[in-house]
Amino acid sequence: MQNNESTVLFNELGLPAPILQAIEAMGFTQPTPIQAQSIPALLAGNDILGEAQTGTGKTAAFGLPLLAKLDASVREPQMLVVCPTRELAIQVADALTEFASQIKGLKVATVYGGQSYTPQIRDLRAGPQVVVGTPGRLMDHIDKGRLKLDNLKACVLDEADEMLNMGFLEDIQWILEHVPSDTQMAFFSATMPPAIRKVTQQFLKSPVHVKIAVVREAKANISQRAWRVNRIGKTAGLERLAETLDYDAMIVFVRTRNDTLILAEHLLSKGFPAAALNGDMNQSDRERIVDQLKNGKVSILIATDVVARGLDVPRISHVINYDLPTDAESYVHRIGRTGRAGRSGEAILFANSREMRSLFRLERATEGKIETFEMPDAKQLGQVRMERMQTQLKATFENQDLAKFRDVVASFTADNEWSAEDLAVALLFQQQLKQPLFPQADPVDNGRDRRDRGDRQNTRGRGDRFERGDRGARRGDRNERGGDRGSRADRGQRRNPGDFDTFRFEVGREHGVGPGDIVGAVANEINIDSSNIGHIKLFDQHAYVDLPKGMPKPVFQKLQQVAIRGRKTSPSIASEKEVAMAANSERRAPRGERGSQARRERRPFN
Repeated sequence: MQNNESTVLFNELGLPAPILQAIEAMGFTQPTPIQAQSIPALLAGNDILGEAQTGTGKTAAFGLPLLAKLDASVREPQMLVVCPTRELAIQVADALTEFASQIKGLKVATVYGGQSYTPQIRDLRAGPQVVVGTPGRLMDHIDKGRLKLDNLKACVLDEADEMLNMGFLEDIQWILEHVPSDTQMAFFSATMPPAIRKVTQQFLKSPVHVKIAVVREAKANISQRAWRVNRIGKTAGLERLAETLDYDAMIVFVRTRNDTLILAEHLLSKGFPAAALNGDMNQSDRERIVDQLKNGKVSILIATDVVARGLDVPRISHVINYDLPTDAESYVHRIGRTGRAGRSGEAILFANSREMRSLFRLERATEGKIETFEMPDAKQLGQVRMERMQTQLKATFENQDLAKFRDVVASFTADNEWSAEDLAVALLFQQQLKQPLFPQADPVDNGRDRRDRGDRQNTRGRGDRFERGDRGARRGDRNERGGDRGSRADRGQRRNPGDFDTFRFEVGREHGVGPGDIVGAVANEINIDSSNIGHIKLFDQHAYVDLPKGMPKPVFQKLQQVAIRGRKTSPSIASEKEVAMAANSERRAPRGERGSQARRERRPFN
């Protein structure tokens, strides 16, 4: 079946009233081609194989008809959606929740690696009818009996080809083998490689094949560049771009609503005309901010994906991906805010070392090349500031009446026995205090910042935890890789003791805990970016975790609530001596005894 034209309306497809009310409230009346063909087939009870490019509306294509078939009075999982990445899982779950907003009692749960098990177990016990997750964490919950599939009515594989590219084929097969044989199946994929066809033949029964031809749009004139984040950090990097780029206006994309406020406030404090745009704002405030962007009162807009979709402001010349997008579709929407109507634009990504390795996915989605670049260093930044100041002074000489000020200079020099040059130097010094003409030299990076070293040590051989789904996190969950977060950095470069406090957590290898569990639980509980978590030293019964020094009391109280794999961590500040003694004790232990329990726990999953 192939047809790219849709002339029907949603209310002609046989969807029940609650679903129609929800999508009407969202402003949708006409389905996309993939939706127009998939919805009737799924409502009729057919298995389906959907082949369509990213951005064609696949979530609604399977979500609307399958939600319509669920029984909200039965508090058991009836619909399972498997996604390749945690970000896509969250996005799909949010969309399904919105589609089901008019179905009383229907709940959607999301499970993925890198997050503490505690909230996920709580959500599963609450009896959701829909469960969305990534392969590794779904397998864990199924294997432990926390996710029961006895009442499952429908199972969806979203972006099946992406899961194949990420090495999830065996995981997918394992999950599908645990699905009841009479479950309705729906596979959606942008391409159809042989391995996916093989899985289709194994698990789908006489599927309806819906194939939507690829629509080639005129390629926008957008150059793409990526910066590997180093020791100066994302915020300082953004400041440097705001000073050195020749831009009219830029949108900076961040992950959360709170991030928009924090970053916009920071830039304003540095003198940049910035503003936040997020979903918590009412419509009038959002319209006011967009008007300010259009008329030049705001030149840097800090925004989340949702509110910036469809935004068309001609003066946007740059898009900065401060946080990497959740998926390729989001990236395409982001960079589409520039280079519109024949204009040129530039998209810049901030990525750590792991994320840099996954940029090929974004290149494939845009059919473009992402070039790497180096952020201007302190010396180059100072040179830009000097040139800008010289330009400003020249404009002042040419356009302002300075006669009265000449009198002031003459008076100052006479009263204080200064030369005019001495006075000019002193005034120049005062002028540049906020933005020094000679910025402090950048910290030595040696090609790898400490954080990236720890990431690489923690993920080597496991893939990218963020861009490659939760495959790496799943292995961390199962403790398939031993070792301590950042241990290579420990050997190669010492951290500054003044930056962190070391906390002792009462969980360790023998509890099946890995560094990924600790990062996910701490970041989630105290709302801290994982990049701000330092070294993690893992032992049999406990772990030492470096967290930013000077933690406020309310944050420390939240930290006390952190639980990992159902165990209270009871964090307490550890002394340097205690950490050193524990490390020495570990080194003195016979090699075969180190982490032996952890290895025994790993064997069943090899």
